[in-house]
Amino acid sequence: MTEKIRVEAVNLCSDLPLPGYMSAMAAGMDLLAAVDQAVEIAPGKTSLIPTGLRLGIPPGYEGQVRPRSGLALKHGITCLNSPGTIDADYRGEIKVILINLGQETFLVRRGDRVAQLVFNKIAQASLIEMDELPDTERGAGAFGSTGS
Repeated sequence: MTEKIRVEAVNLCSDLPLPGYMSAMAAGMDLLAAVDQAVEIAPGKTSLIPTGLRLGIPPGYEGQVRPRSGLALKHGITCLNSPGTIDADYRGEIKVILINLGQETFLVRRGDRVAQLVFNKIAQASLIEMDELPDTERGAGAFGSTGS
């Protein structure tokens, strides 16, 4: 079953297509840059890129903004705060925090695919404070403790 997500185009982005899946089994939709003019991101610098979209995510779901693998591999461009969570009650414009980890200035143009948007079902939990947690075979073993 496909969940219906309401979307509103803002900031005069009606010339850009809505995000869509690029293949039949894709998990993420590509988010497009709704910039008025090209944005330069110098090596080591960040930029907040608008998408021109507001979402009406239903209760029990979240949106996640994730990097695009091609931008990371080819240009060293990735998303900070990744994955970025979009709560169901947030109604502001979706924006993407890009960082340039590459060696050359990267140019973001209007309509460029800058990130992916993935929707997930979520569950809220109640925390129960305890004096001591039950033991497990792993215990407190941390990074790399279960093998390479």
